Amino acid sequence: MAYDEELAERIRRHLGADPGISEKRMFGGLAFLLHGNMAVGVSGGGGLLVRVGPEGTDAALARPGARPFDMTGRPMRGWIVVDPSALTDDRDLDEWIDEGYGFAAELPPK
Repeated sequence: MAYDEELAERIRRHLGADPGISEKRMFGGLAFLLHGNMAVGVSGGGGLLVRVGPEGTDAALARPGARPFDMTGRPMRGWIVVDPSALTDDRDLDEWIDEGYGFAAELPPK
């Protein structure tokens, strides 16, 4: 399944011309990295992939449309997927992008 290019474009608009952001194809989709650390991505399986960190996982999963990110049969703590139905409002998408960006900003550059 190809990733949602419309969602990718909405993410690009939100991130603007941030010089620390790069894009990379991964997880069957498209990842947005901040200084080499993944912040958010468009999942090839549908939805928005958000890096929230291990300590942010439970709070993120309590939000509408969020589920654990699971590529191998074992959910990855610190990563969640947000269903497209929970991203129709730009404010909701912006909050998720800011959360992933904020987590990646705390990591050392790669």
